[in-house]
Amino acid sequence: MPTALTRNNVVGVSDHGHNSAVAALSAQYAAMREGAPVRLAKKTSNLFRFRADQAGGLDVGRFDQVLSVDPAGRTAQVQGMTTYENLVAATLRHGLMPLVVPQLKTITIGGAVAGLGIESTSFRNGLPHESVRELEILTGDGEVVVSKPDDDLFRAFPNSYGTLGYALRLEIELEPVRRYVRLRHVPFGSFEECAAVIEEVCADGSADFVDGTVFSRGEMYLTLGHYADIAPCTSDYTGNQIYYRSIQQRRTDHLTIHDYLWRWDTDWFWCSRAFGAQNPVVRRLWPKRYLRSDVYRRLVAKHRRLRPRVDVEPVIQDVEIPVAGLAEFLDFFDREIGISPVWLCPVRLRDTTGWPLYPMDADTLYVNVGFWSEVPVRPGEKMGDRNRLIEREVARLGGHKSLYSDSYYTEDEFWRHYNGSHYRAVKARYDQTNRLPDLYAKCVRGR
Repeated sequence: MPTALTRNNVVGVSDHGHNSAVAALSAQYAAMREGAPVRLAKKTSNLFRFRADQAGGLDVGRFDQVLSVDPAGRTAQVQGMTTYENLVAATLRHGLMPLVVPQLKTITIGGAVAGLGIESTSFRNGLPHESVRELEILTGDGEVVVSKPDDDLFRAFPNSYGTLGYALRLEIELEPVRRYVRLRHVPFGSFEECAAVIEEVCADGSADFVDGTVFSRGEMYLTLGHYADIAPCTSDYTGNQIYYRSIQQRRTDHLTIHDYLWRWDTDWFWCSRAFGAQNPVVRRLWPKRYLRSDVYRRLVAKHRRLRPRVDVEPVIQDVEIPVAGLAEFLDFFDREIGISPVWLCPVRLRDTTGWPLYPMDADTLYVNVGFWSEVPVRPGEKMGDRNRLIEREVARLGGHKSLYSDSYYTEDEFWRHYNGSHYRAVKARYDQTNRLPDLYAKCVRGR
């Protein structure tokens, strides 16, 4: 069971400022009107479940710091609202990085643990929550507890999306890095061949980083990254050059470890093209400091509020497919959805105990398939039909879908996929009066 926290027993942290922030947040939570909706007052978000702007919210602005880095023990104490951009800046100074660094700079570590994160080390390091050693959580009941891997709350926290509580502090594992990453972009002409090589590479451990990009049915690449101490030269994809285009143009490349970790952020993978930011003329005029994923995300949110459309359906999803079904899923996706490019990222759980609210098989290699665009609503279709088609195919193949964007499951379907009986038991223990929304209400009904 988690242990209750007082200001004097924050394990491993002697930071009075953190204790003070915890006390202030607890008091603010306790003072909220009974029945009032609870939300976090955050400057950024990487969710794509857009809601109308709401005033107020819990002030978590003081929970955005890296409290300490232990180079010898390869751990860090981090507050929940700390972005990976700031966390990586602090750890790279010690030649270390988090075991998994989600690809967008403003993803917070608390968000990556309460939701799900992934990146090109996930085939060997699993998901971000699997490198967490300890969680300090403000529960729905208003109690602040310290939770460890054997606790029911710790196990249920991943994929709970703030419906069981909020991460205030985390102790995480780190791993050593080297100065450069050498990339090889290996081309394939069929889904079957690409899937087979993903399985082979992830089994033999011959690469340090693995991800892939599908441009079309006949053109896809697996990018294999290897640490290096020297580089003949390095590329820079933070200005005029565009990383995902380089995959088609080069067979090898070198990046600093810092630039490798953020290679996708400058153009939000490839989604910056929707704003004209890849046009060479626009690119030269666009201030470099605004070539960032969080800027594009704010533009999308504003556009949806001001000019909602009914003739196109957003299809913004990340799904995990067992590698044995990857080729079949990609064939389905190309025929029925037709969005490109598509991102591939293999993942295998580190922790064989598993995570109840996102029940993946620890013995199975999965491949995350990420696609972020929109499709025309065809005659006879209604909004959500194409997303429902994807949800059914993912389930048929034994996969799972992340919940950061729109979902269309019925309530029965949803709880079958996300372990409703276990969720309800943990919810009843740590949010007895249901101050926080339940997972289905938040992720499907948008409450």
